[in-house]
Amino acid sequence: MSKNVRILHCRPEDVFDVLADGWLFTTWVVGASRMRGQDAGWPAVGTRLHHSFGSWPVVIDDVTTVHEWDPPHRMVIQPQGWPLGEARVELTVEEHRRGCKVTIVENPIAGPGSWVPGFLLQPVLWVRNRETLRRLGWVAAGRAATD
Repeated sequence: MSKNVRILHCRPEDVFDVLADGWLFTTWVVGASRMRGQDAGWPAVGTRLHHSFGSWPVVIDDVTTVHEWDPPHRMVIQPQGWPLGEARVELTVEEHRRGCKVTIVENPIAGPGSWVPGFLLQPVLWVRNRETLRRLGWVAAGRAATD
């Protein structure tokens, strides 16, 4: 399990405004390289984002499914990036005196990624998700400032 926590200088609702716009996914998720589409009704439970990860010319199509959607508190998604496998990603958001506290927890759950020993995989996920939360904070605060 990889866990990151970051204080963002915006409201929890601002974070969920970003999460609710699937077309912004590749803006804040490290490794996601392009959007291909989103299901009607995103981010309702069961809807999916169609995106890709990697850098050209090695780009792999991916699908991410919503398992829980409870704005402005919690979102659980499951990216399916085969041949690497699948993960469960939980984002929780709490009010904080300086804005909000966002926690991201990621666990590989299927495929080759789940076979990698935690002591090797978790540091990589931690570094990636540290930057992911930084980007999410910039996008959420920037969009809130223009409202």
